[in-house]
Amino acid sequence: MAPLRLPYVCLDCRLRNRWAFLQRNFSSSTRSNDHGARLTAAPKPNLDLKHIKQNPELYSRNCIERNYRSYADYPFKIQQLAEEARELDHKLRTPRSRIRELGKSIAKLAGSADPSNASGRITALREEAQRLKYESQTLSSRQANCVGEIHRLALSLPNLTSPETPSGNEPKLIQYINFDPEYPPSWLSAPNPDRSHVIIGTTLGLIDFTSAATSTGWGWYFLTNEGALLEHALVQYALTVAIRRGWKVVSPPSLVYSFISEACGFQPRDQNNEQQIWSIEQGEKDRGKPQRSLTGTAEIPLAAMYAGRDIDPSTLPIKLVGSSRCYRAEAGARGTDTKGLYRVHEFTKVELFGWVDSDPEPSWPSSVALFSEILAIQTEILTSLNLPCRILEMPASDLGASASRKRDIEVLFPSRLRSDSGGSDIDAAWGEVTSASICTDYQSRRLETRVRGGNISGARFPHTVNGTAVAVPRIIAAILENCWDETRGVVVVPEVLRDWMGGMHVIRAQGSQT
Repeated sequence: MAPLRLPYVCLDCRLRNRWAFLQRNFSSSTRSNDHGARLTAAPKPNLDLKHIKQNPELYSRNCIERNYRSYADYPFKIQQLAEEARELDHKLRTPRSRIRELGKSIAKLAGSADPSNASGRITALREEAQRLKYESQTLSSRQANCVGEIHRLALSLPNLTSPETPSGNEPKLIQYINFDPEYPPSWLSAPNPDRSHVIIGTTLGLIDFTSAATSTGWGWYFLTNEGALLEHALVQYALTVAIRRGWKVVSPPSLVYSFISEACGFQPRDQNNEQQIWSIEQGEKDRGKPQRSLTGTAEIPLAAMYAGRDIDPSTLPIKLVGSSRCYRAEAGARGTDTKGLYRVHEFTKVELFGWVDSDPEPSWPSSVALFSEILAIQTEILTSLNLPCRILEMPASDLGASASRKRDIEVLFPSRLRSDSGGSDIDAAWGEVTSASICTDYQSRRLETRVRGGNISGARFPHTVNGTAVAVPRIIAAILENCWDETRGVVVVPEVLRDWMGGMHVIRAQGSQT
């Protein structure tokens, strides 16, 4: 009889192997919703668990500062579970060593000259080996549960925050675009509730909310006539600006595996259990297959283009720009920022996404350099559209899970001023239209994207940077309100868009000749 052999494997190796096995399901949310088996070739997250275990206070404080207070005890749980896993590993050594000894004894007795006289002894040894095997399996099962829980908790943690990010809840004003607070536009002193993109767009026949409410429901819309042309003009203009700066165009899919969205930091539900993304219902023949979801931004499929792949450092930085339809299941009350086109469930957006080496040589761009380039593109687009804007360095409490640092650009919306305020509530009139984020290696670790080669030995995880070039509905809303000529009853088309609007200079009511 061949001896029973359960070779010793170090804890770190067992953690990695067990986690690879557990990757058939990506997280507790996917498992609980029966999202199906994970693809064999799917990327396997490689988290820096050692750093979390050595710095639980840092990660806990980071959760609190970033408004993830309910996750603040996760780093300490990870530390405790890791210690328990180590203790279980130590306990497993004794039964496994004894099982190997028993295997050798059984084989020796079975090969003796008179095995019949040793049958009783062999039976006793086999019973002991079976008992020890059951004991080790129980310990191994508990250890595997510890490992799975460690990774589930670690995957939930937000990225560490950049030192450049303001603490607290207030953003830091960086600069204005097309706006001088000493000489504000005249309409600020005489707010007009009719200077709303909803009223202007409906009156000029550019937006149809009524038909959308019938066909799909609240949060959807039809862009019609010049409104539809504005959408395509904005996309073409944004792509042109990005291409001129060396960005490569991609048309990404709007459907991805749900575990890809989660790896990018977009959970099916946020920490307040509000739904963020829509999952696609699986047919009977697809039961058990990986769940797919609609993308909330092209950032997700663009990031997935290098999932599970090694990148040659000579190709970095990689800079992609993609136009896509985006889908958001955002919940929330119908307030000022949810009226009309500002907060909708489906929209077109041009997204910028790039990878840079996490340990660059002096001649290579860093993530900060690419971040600055994205901000330059955003600034160029909004400046040329003649929209009054302000650039903000966003505080820690406003960052999503993946971002280490984020800047938003907000546009001044006339419709957000109360008619009785006389322009005194200008802070309430600003609305975000673009953002740019540095995500360090948060996404690349979860997507198993590595940089390998060059003058640096070994593999490392690249930094990812992303930003909005144009979020079409919000920019259309901003153009309608800020480019409205009340005297003539027309919207003046920004000059940079006219070539894609058939040379059109103004948008007037359908059939109007004035």
